[in-house]
Amino acid sequence: MLSRLTQKQETFCLKYFELGNATEAAIIAGYNPHTAAVIAYENLRKPKIVERLAELQKAVEDATIATVLERKQVLTEILRGRFADFMTKLTPEKLKSAALQEIRVIDSVGGKTTIIKLHSPIQAITELNKMEKIYSEGAVVNIDNRRLEITVSSESTKKLLGEIEEGIAPHEEAK
Repeated sequence: MLSRLTQKQETFCLKYFELGNATEAAIIAGYNPHTAAVIAYENLRKPKIVERLAELQKAVEDATIATVLERKQVLTEILRGRFADFMTKLTPEKLKSAALQEIRVIDSVGGKTTIIKLHSPIQAITELNKMEKIYSEGAVVNIDNRRLEITVSSESTKKLLGEIEEGIAPHEEAK
């Protein structure tokens, strides 16, 4: 927020964001109910209030997107998941485990059969390795606005790049 809002303006912003009704938000914020509609209209045109509402919207959007840390935690939970974790009483906490891919209970003549399927820990490890750029294969291109970085891991490609750097046409004999 570049400039401070008054307490009424801040309350107006929060309530408008929550309710979606500017007049109601103005009344709750403490503006006169008889002039609340006009005040609400004016408030929604004030740059400081428009900026604050945009901040609130961005905060909500940011909160809905998983961070890198959250994604790593889920993948770690998957790779650490074991069938033994689900062999005892299934609690609500166990049922929320990221490791659990599927659980089915089948009624049969002999009783109930519980089928448990876990996510692949190998796939979780692979995804974590990709996130950490561990064991990358082939050419990895990393681009930002200032430089282009290409990481090459295959020996034949390294040799080819060496030839190009030396000015030798690829696959020609040096003279």
